[in-house]
Amino acid sequence: MAAEIQSDSYNSGTVRKKPYLLNKLEGCDSTINAAVMIPREEGVISVSSDRNLRVWLKRDSGQYWPSICHPMPAIPTSLSYNMETRRLFVGMENGTISEFSLSEDYNRISHQRDYLAHQSNVTQVHFVLPCEWVLSCGRDKYFTWHCSETGRRLGGFQANSWCTALDFDIQTKHAFIGDLSGAITVLKVDNNDYVYITTLKGHSGSIRCLAWDPVKRLLCSGSFDQLVIVWDIGGQKGTAFELQGHHQKVTGLSYATGTQQLFSAAEDCIIITWDMTLQRNETPDWLDSDTCQKCGEPFFWNVKDMWDRKTIGVRQHHCRKCGRAVCDKCSAHRSRLPLLGHEFEVRVCDDCVRSLSEDDKKSHALFHDARHHVVCMNLDETTGRLVTAGTDSVIKIWDVSHMVNP
Repeated sequence: MAAEIQSDSYNSGTVRKKPYLLNKLEGCDSTINAAVMIPREEGVISVSSDRNLRVWLKRDSGQYWPSICHPMPAIPTSLSYNMETRRLFVGMENGTISEFSLSEDYNRISHQRDYLAHQSNVTQVHFVLPCEWVLSCGRDKYFTWHCSETGRRLGGFQANSWCTALDFDIQTKHAFIGDLSGAITVLKVDNNDYVYITTLKGHSGSIRCLAWDPVKRLLCSGSFDQLVIVWDIGGQKGTAFELQGHHQKVTGLSYATGTQQLFSAAEDCIIITWDMTLQRNETPDWLDSDTCQKCGEPFFWNVKDMWDRKTIGVRQHHCRKCGRAVCDKCSAHRSRLPLLGHEFEVRVCDDCVRSLSEDDKKSHALFHDARHHVVCMNLDETTGRLVTAGTDSVIKIWDVSHMVNP
């Protein structure tokens, strides 16, 4: 059972909810690169660096055992599964995507075709049934899409660096491609072409995962800079706010559209549930100044002011609430700012700390100890199951039905 780290509630008087550990799937001797729940079934599909594709089914004993252990020609790195058609797409380190068909009892698998999609590691693959498209991105800097009916390549887009994450809006056919530089490219995709829309820049580290909310039209991105940024795509105003609750690289994001909750996981062994029904504030821009904007003391690079005042310059800091450039003496306080996304204490200037009430400091996120460094995460809202895979080569299945299906 997951250990609870904090004790605050979303709102006063409510009982906190947390994921409950149901099963641990062990037996892989190498890194698990991707794992997904089989919707409406007691099963998990995983791929690992031992070049095996496994389908795990729950037995009468309550434990999960592989019903399929299929060897792959190269290390599988990503996968996408469609429940309606039981079609499985596996991206590999050699750039190929293999399509399989699973039997109704999930005890047999048959190979359908290969897509020569990339020249190197396929970092993510996404099957879009309404369009019959197989979308993928890879370390060859390409985002490509193929026709799943004919296997023919329909089009491609070359990014400036490795493509590392991918998501897609079925309604508007917009593709979101995250890359190693920390940028997210937005494209509108057609059968044989694309239209470049914009590039979202806000992360200082490479993008590791993306999650799309088709209802509120929000794009969530997780990065190696430990941040989750939520981009308001539907509002078309370029607004974005940050969620800061992890202390290591963010490696997994899953969005529950029914209850408007975002699950994030990281290498710090923590799973965070974010309440996305709140009206959060956009992160303020950090202001530039040669002197402290509260007391007027010169910063250490302001040589002229230091010479005139016959004083030693001070180091510049920024208040996380107002964005003003301040010295250490004028920003000695630390506070949580949940509506700005700061779930742990950050630097706040003297003026802002006096304006904060206890309600302003109340947490709006739930923290859970996953007890392993999460590599990937997948949520099935229909069953209320969350699956995480860790660097310990263990797959964990969590019950979150009481959270996503209240």
